[in-house]
Amino acid sequence: MSLDSRTLISKQTMDAFTNNRIKLWGLPLSHVFAMLLLAIALCVSTSVLASDLSATVDRDKIGIDETVNLRVRYSGDKSGGQPDFSLLEQDFDILSRQQSNQYRVINGRAESFVEWVLALAPKREGKLFIPSFNFQGEVSDAVPVTVTEAQSGPNGGEKQAFLEVTLDKEEVYVQEQLLVKIRLFTTIGLHDIATEPLKIAGAHAEKVDEQRYERKLNGVSHAVYEVTYAVFPDSSGKLSIPALTYVAIAGRRDPFSLFNRNSQRLRLRSQEKSIEVLPKPTNYSGSQWLPAASLGIVQSWSQDPDTFAVGEPITRILTVRAEGLRAAQLPPLPKLNVDGLKTYPDQPQQEDQVGPNGVTGSRIETTAIVATQPGDYELPPITVTWWDTKAQRQRTTQLPSFRFSVSGTAAPIASDNETTAGAPQVAPPPEQVSTVSRFWRNLAIIAIASHLLWVLYFFFQRRKLNQQITNNNIQAPDLHRETSALKRALDSEDPSHIQQASLKWLYAKWPKLEGKSLTEATRLLHIPELGQLQSALDASIYQSPASPLDIQKVRSIVNSLLKAKPESESSEPSGALPSLFS
Repeated sequence: MSLDSRTLISKQTMDAFTNNRIKLWGLPLSHVFAMLLLAIALCVSTSVLASDLSATVDRDKIGIDETVNLRVRYSGDKSGGQPDFSLLEQDFDILSRQQSNQYRVINGRAESFVEWVLALAPKREGKLFIPSFNFQGEVSDAVPVTVTEAQSGPNGGEKQAFLEVTLDKEEVYVQEQLLVKIRLFTTIGLHDIATEPLKIAGAHAEKVDEQRYERKLNGVSHAVYEVTYAVFPDSSGKLSIPALTYVAIAGRRDPFSLFNRNSQRLRLRSQEKSIEVLPKPTNYSGSQWLPAASLGIVQSWSQDPDTFAVGEPITRILTVRAEGLRAAQLPPLPKLNVDGLKTYPDQPQQEDQVGPNGVTGSRIETTAIVATQPGDYELPPITVTWWDTKAQRQRTTQLPSFRFSVSGTAAPIASDNETTAGAPQVAPPPEQVSTVSRFWRNLAIIAIASHLLWVLYFFFQRRKLNQQITNNNIQAPDLHRETSALKRALDSEDPSHIQQASLKWLYAKWPKLEGKSLTEATRLLHIPELGQLQSALDASIYQSPASPLDIQKVRSIVNSLLKAKPESESSEPSGALPSLFS
């Protein structure tokens, strides 16, 4: 081939490139290059913009007392924030949540993603759904989860931990106490146990006891955590005890580990219970419905009843105590109404004591009694009708009548004959003359005695006025000393000691009260704190059985009493008790 021929072929080839005459796979070469560039661009954009949001669970079938782990993963360029998990709370309780950011290389391919792990506990049985999540423009698929009934009782499988609910009765009457016991059995170490309080619609529920012990089931030792509730239904019908949820951490707690990765969160759920509540029996004849296991009435006095005297108050303390009833359910006792006796009732006190057997309510009524006439008296019996929940029949508790005698002299009552003493009269018979002469004689004696008393009164008032300055100098240290003694008596928490120290302090602050009892001082001074102090001390000294002294309450009363105004700034106490006889 000549040089001219080669030159001609090269020229034709260049023209073909220029005119797109050379083809590859039937396409012009320029088109092939354009397609290759487009494919490379698409691959690059896909690798840069690819993102995904997925949601998966470790199990799609669980029991109502079990938990499921949800993993939500997002792979994309955008960072920050998290999906909205609030929709989960419609059907699940979120027990815990964790977030992690990861970067890894697999087969030379690098990927990064952020992952959220949530521990979920179902709220009900049936087919539930993990909802779809929307994050950074990506949407995950909903995930179905089937929730089945929990295994029942201690024999329901070889569980390491389970709950048991027991009721002490198969049926109850309205307002009768029902004991509900929730027991947590476990063969593994549990800590950080979190419980929810028992709340029942249509009933009053109160936690009364909490215990920890061990019990063997099928030859295996279990640690038991037991909580007892006292439930009082408000109305008859079917009463439902809702299921309770306990959340605990299983495994040994490692104080040197920040996250305790070896521990496991458990969620235990009890079974729902129901019981029939009966209405009040139709044959019950009591004025107030009182279903109780036992009911008693106790009477006590602030001092020996044999020492009753006219004009001297004595305190009567009545205590009604019922097992299986709250104090708020106990009725007030009938008021005392006896001729010749004046009564001054105090505010009743209510107290609930709780224990393994439930609630024992007490109502304490305190009444001050003052006799205006000497003679023999009888306080009527007190009867309370109640329903015995153990024997399932009506019972009556009665406090017998109480008889006592009052000594002394009745207060003098003005006679209408005095108004006619100066009128002219016909010669009276000898008996009437004797009566009139005794009247004038007694009147003269009273006038002379009154004159002497007024003389003595002014004498002592003058003497008191002259010695006021020196008395103040002497009395101040005595009052300070008795105040310190009273505070030391409070530290001893001995009610008798506190009573004696209180009297000495009163005598130091109000010398005219020397020799009078705490009851008399209460009536004379009209200081509310004295009455409160007397009631608290009487309940601990004279009540049988003795009521424990509330030392914090007594301290508060005494602190208020110490701030009372001195005698010179308050009205002077009189020697009689006019307010009691008015």
